[in-house]
Amino acid sequence: MNKKILRLAIPNILSNLSIPLLSSVDTIVVGHLEKVSYLGAIAVGSAIFNFLYLGLGFLRMGTTGITAQYYGKKENNGIIHTLGRSITTALFMALLFILFQEVIAWISFQLISPTEEVKELALQYFYIRIWAAPATLSLYVFHGWFLGMQNARIPLYLALFVNGANIIFNLTLIYGFGYKSDGVAYGTVAAQYSGLALAIFLFLRNYRSFLPLVRLKEIFRMDELRRFFSVNSDIFIRTLLLIFALTFFTAKSAGFGEDLLAANSILMQLWLLIAYGVDGFAFAAESLTGRYTGAADLNNLKKVIRGVFLWGIAISVIFTAVYYLFETPLLNLFTDKGDVIALCSDYMIWIILSPVINSVCFIWDGIYIGATSTKALRNSMIISVLFIFLPAYYLLEPLIFNDGLWLAIYLFMIARGATLTIMYKKHIILKTAGESS
Repeated sequence: MNKKILRLAIPNILSNLSIPLLSSVDTIVVGHLEKVSYLGAIAVGSAIFNFLYLGLGFLRMGTTGITAQYYGKKENNGIIHTLGRSITTALFMALLFILFQEVIAWISFQLISPTEEVKELALQYFYIRIWAAPATLSLYVFHGWFLGMQNARIPLYLALFVNGANIIFNLTLIYGFGYKSDGVAYGTVAAQYSGLALAIFLFLRNYRSFLPLVRLKEIFRMDELRRFFSVNSDIFIRTLLLIFALTFFTAKSAGFGEDLLAANSILMQLWLLIAYGVDGFAFAAESLTGRYTGAADLNNLKKVIRGVFLWGIAISVIFTAVYYLFETPLLNLFTDKGDVIALCSDYMIWIILSPVINSVCFIWDGIYIGATSTKALRNSMIISVLFIFLPAYYLLEPLIFNDGLWLAIYLFMIARGATLTIMYKKHIILKTAGESS
């Protein structure tokens, strides 16, 4: 079981690590252009797309869970038609983004108020990059489908290829052809469609035998569509609440002044960094939980859950040790401002203690998504945000200021892990036991 977990987790960890690399290269390249407004345009434009695409993360997560369950049941019809439904949904959402791009841009810049120069460049970036939506969302689907098929190598190849191509296109367009922030947008579009072409090629190379099974009426079968959208709507609500909690944290940090906002932003980067490591095991949990839930194999399911928790907590302990031992070098990587570093040090204890607590709910997320027990996942997030996080903030912030904000987000993560642990027997174990009987 450890071999199966690591075979899925290690490629996902490597592909996750390529994401901050791309972001860093974009920032470094644009940050050395003559105007700082180019960097602002990339930041604003990327923030808009991050919000749009994060909300559609269900295209990957829901596809993984449903596909893995059909894989466990050895139902090839269900496997290929899940891909068809997901791709259809992705292309429909991408079409909506393109058709309503003017509306999206207007709303975005009502919420974000940059300088006129940054706004003009960010709009240029937005109107170019929006055309990558069909490829970007389709890649979400392929990534999830391959994981559901217990194949983590192809998502790794795709991530490395897309991010590598993005870097090459950006460097070529900016340094070779004199583009500015618009070059980053064109580079992203080119890289996404190149990645989609590779995904289709790898699908045909490895899974061509599924194509004769495709029936259009099966893709639009009502009972399967209801299940598909029920699972994905729960994940969508869960994701929106998570975005709200993180945005609320940033908004309240902004009210504490520029220095504390900067310090909290740096600390939050370290807080979320654990996800790049632990999510590899959460993705493995999605694939294997779905497989053994679909096969009604309770014995192997329990082994998976025990294994991913052991590996995830081991990784989180390493993160805790790194944060404790290398606090100063880590903070110096993010900023050279002495006042901000001093503030970060004042609140660093929250970051040092966070990895183990955060890893518990990250891994549970993967297990529940694999089992498609998404209503429990949704309900856990509702309880954690509305009944723990917000009341804790309004009670604690007047008493202990920024520590109150950090304690509130801490209690939020504890509540997520605790509620999912409490619901685990009913929504994972008994559900699988019932299917096996």
